[in-house]
Amino acid sequence: MNVNVIVEKGTDNRFSAFMDYTEFDFGLSGFGQTAEEAIKDFYKCWEEEQGMLRQERKEIPELEFNIKYDVTAFLDYYNGILSKSGLERITGINQKQLWHYSSGRRRPTKKTTLRIQANLHRFADNLKQVQFVD
Repeated sequence: MNVNVIVEKGTDNRFSAFMDYTEFDFGLSGFGQTAEEAIKDFYKCWEEEQGMLRQERKEIPELEFNIKYDVTAFLDYYNGILSKSGLERITGINQKQLWHYSSGRRRPTKKTTLRIQANLHRFADNLKQVQFVD
């Protein structure tokens, strides 16, 4: 079963990752100083939940987690891998605006969020086509 995990940055500058599904009698969440820490903590929570389900002799659902980021969490998670100047070229959003999103000072509109997402997907599709000469 596919379950969405939402990763976001809170007003306290900490990150959370939480399961966006309510059909189970359990919920999963993780927290951290970075998006990466929150995701790792989320998976640790899942491991602990599986242990409790085993102890209670309950069925452990087979879950596949789809990580979804708010823009601030995405920018934090990929900081150091994707520079703001590189993201500007990829997304068409100027660096200054990306810094505002990254710091949490401003939130992008839904239209801007979809624009960033579409351009990142286009970039990823281009990367998939890369082939090197032997």
